[in-house]
Amino acid sequence: MNLTQLRSLIAVAEAGSFTAAAAAVGLTQSGMSQALAVLEEHLGVKLFVRQRHGVALTAFGEMALDHARAALAHLDAIRQEAAVATGEETGSIRIAAFPSVFATILPPLFRRFRSLHPGIELVALETDDREVELWLEAGSVDLGIVLNPSPDRAAVQVGQDAWLGVLPAAHRLGRRGTLSFAELATEPFVLATGGCHVHARTLAEAVGLSLTDVRMEVRDWASAIAFVREGVGVSLVPESTLPEKRKGLRVVPLDPPLFRQFGLMAAPGRAPARAAKLFMGLFQQKM
Repeated sequence: MNLTQLRSLIAVAEAGSFTAAAAAVGLTQSGMSQALAVLEEHLGVKLFVRQRHGVALTAFGEMALDHARAALAHLDAIRQEAAVATGEETGSIRIAAFPSVFATILPPLFRRFRSLHPGIELVALETDDREVELWLEAGSVDLGIVLNPSPDRAAVQVGQDAWLGVLPAAHRLGRRGTLSFAELATEPFVLATGGCHVHARTLAEAVGLSLTDVRMEVRDWASAIAFVREGVGVSLVPESTLPEKRKGLRVVPLDPPLFRQFGLMAAPGRAPARAAKLFMGLFQQKM
């Protein structure tokens, strides 16, 4: 009995045909059929019965399938433990975040993490900030970057972003060194949400203001900046979303300043896996 036979047994059981199973495992159909025929001869019992539309497991085949899966799982565990013993980490991490984090903070850290731990797979899931929280709570992801985490939450701070006023280059307020949020809120406004529930409108409401003249509402920060450049209105955007080329724009800090905080959190209710701890440790080193 060998690994090819065990993998072939599992593949045929899952695919329901020798042709599809052989393609999944990377064998020829004749090679897989021969491997399973030798296995049946060795065991002295049939594993499959041929049907009109493929093959099905016998009662003994069902039992053998459970053992085959367990055997491969134990072999994978041995490989993982050997990798740890030799200093090579393995595993996978599902990480959720919202768009501007994937565009700015995560790419260089992903590159560094992969260079340090090539055996660990990073699965990146982009969504809005509220769904990040829901996925963490449900345990659907291992890690998530949350927006403005409260001090009582077990979050690793991974950065902050200043909110800045963006105006057309010729706007009369663009000559000012700073602007109050109240001054900006009364202007014709281009509102962007960036896939987050915290944006110019909610920030204004939190301090008793309102955007009185919203001319355009978009999701993407780059779209909002493009409309500002065309003179549609002013906007409030995170500093990290500003383009390198700012021709046609004036960028003005707020006084008093406003910031948004980013925190990396593990799914609550369970201890993070070692791979997730390694990724969190990378952020801690960075900070």
